[in-house]
Amino acid sequence: MGCSSAAASGTPRPPSTRAPPSSTRGDGSPSATPDALAELFGGAGLAEVETWAIEVPTVFSDFYDVWGPLLGGQGPGPGYVATLDEPARTRLRDRLRADLPIDPDGLIHLVARAWAVRGRRTQAAAGGSAPASS
Repeated sequence: MGCSSAAASGTPRPPSTRAPPSSTRGDGSPSATPDALAELFGGAGLAEVETWAIEVPTVFSDFYDVWGPLLGGQGPGPGYVATLDEPARTRLRDRLRADLPIDPDGLIHLVARAWAVRGRRTQAAAGGSAPASS
């Protein structure tokens, strides 16, 4: 299995220095980024908008445990992979394998993340009017 020297030596990899994904997916629809979600909720008239990450550690038994679901064609990631011709899919697979933190025993530890959002409905957003002042 293609392990990097850092993973093979047991040395943890440094955090990625890649730029975060843009605020839209490849299909032009909004992504779930904290800023985009806060703007969406604020634009809907909610106040005191908060966003936070819900993170769940995930462990994959080997590279194919990660790669296999991407070949199914369902969802944004697999849907994208399905559009690739064989040479492009092979380059993507090889790049993903090279970039993943694969332990010497083949396990891959990643973190699944979902964004949570909370906001408070204001009177105006609720369709009510402000109380009359005297």
